Amino acid sequence: MTGPAIILILIAAFSHATWNYLAKKACGGTAFVWLFAALSTLLYFPLALWIIAVQKPIIGWHQLGFMLGSAILHSLYFILLDKGYRFGDLSVIYPLARGTGPMLSTIAAMIVLGEQPSAVALAGTVLIGLGIVTITGNPFTLAEPAARKSIVFAILCGTMIAGYTLSDKLAVSTFLIPPLLLDWSANLGRVFLLTPYAFKNWAKVRDQWACHRIEAIGVAILCPLAYILVLTVMVFSPVSYIAPAREISILIGTVMGARLLSEGAIKIRIIGASAMIIGLGALSIG
Repeated sequence: MTGPAIILILIAAFSHATWNYLAKKACGGTAFVWLFAALSTLLYFPLALWIIAVQKPIIGWHQLGFMLGSAILHSLYFILLDKGYRFGDLSVIYPLARGTGPMLSTIAAMIVLGEQPSAVALAGTVLIGLGIVTITGNPFTLAEPAARKSIVFAILCGTMIAGYTLSDKLAVSTFLIPPLLLDWSANLGRVFLLTPYAFKNWAKVRDQWACHRIEAIGVAILCPLAYILVLTVMVFSPVSYIAPAREISILIGTVMGARLLSEGAIKIRIIGASAMIIGLGALSIG
């Protein structure tokens, strides 16, 4: 990857880790997901409108299909992530989901898109995966039924990550959908898909706004920003490099957990984080 691509990925990683930290503080479930999606749709609407007016992108049936697909995949991602968090800890679900995603994305990019990552880049991908396992411990050793359920949801969540990463790569690079417009349409679609739940549980939505409006606004801003930056890099960089490089957010999240949430196992997590840094460097060189 080029220098500008690495910088954008690092900014995206920091934004991603931060919004996950804010979401963890809120722990608001589907009501919180709908709330920040609605806020994102409103906050980014002027920019989406500006892009339509200035860039005048071609939006045909193919583009609409990819926009709808992105909305569905992202909605499933957030729902599965929420279910995973109901049964498991953030320190297990988040890394497992994020780690499964790039592995599947890299394999899919090689098979579907015909990309050929170098041996160095593949080694970097492996190192990032090993770093994730080191930081979180091996989740497959957990024996409790709730833990097993959380692992299943996390892996399914990772599958959604791989799905929307590959689909959105085609959307922005082949069908030339502006990244911000693609993400905005995904948020809009998520609002429509979850509106029946929100109306049925409006009291929960009100409670989330009353108690966690700061977190909701923060996620509404940072969640789209993180992905828009990634989509921008996808325009000129291979998916097989981007998807694993994004996982540096786990390193940032580890530091946030240690400093802001007083989480333990600092030494072993530093070792895992170091492996991830080396892996990111290998991806950059490769």
